[in-house]
Amino acid sequence: MTRRADRGPVASPASRAAARAAEESDASVPDALPDAIEGLDRVIHERARLAIVSVLASAGELNFSELRSLTRLTDGNLSVHARVLEEAGYLKVRKGYQGRRPRTTYALTARGLTAVRGYVAALEQIVTSVRPGPRGSGADGGSVR
Repeated sequence: MTRRADRGPVASPASRAAARAAEESDASVPDALPDAIEGLDRVIHERARLAIVSVLASAGELNFSELRSLTRLTDGNLSVHARVLEEAGYLKVRKGYQGRRPRTTYALTARGLTAVRGYVAALEQIVTSVRPGPRGSGADGGSVR
């Protein structure tokens, strides 16, 4: 934006065109899109936590080493993000020993699995809303899936 003397800020032609396009596109945004975006669970949405819950939703119960390897997180990052998920009630952490070695295992709780499924459903709704074509169909007119 530039300033004209004594007349305040002036938008460039490009920013005015972008504003017009945004106003016009508001009418074509599906009603469900804002709700779907709001449906993204902030606890799960962070990349490391999404990796943890995705791997556990698929694999079931894993020990620390397996989960660290599959998520490609450092020991510290895995511990911190697992604690956040545990505090949210999404993760069950069991600590014990296998022989003399400490062993920590992780699994999703029922609440965690429900949260992951809700998160995936919200993502699917967003993807359907932004795909080209009528009512979320692919560009070739086929279905989204």
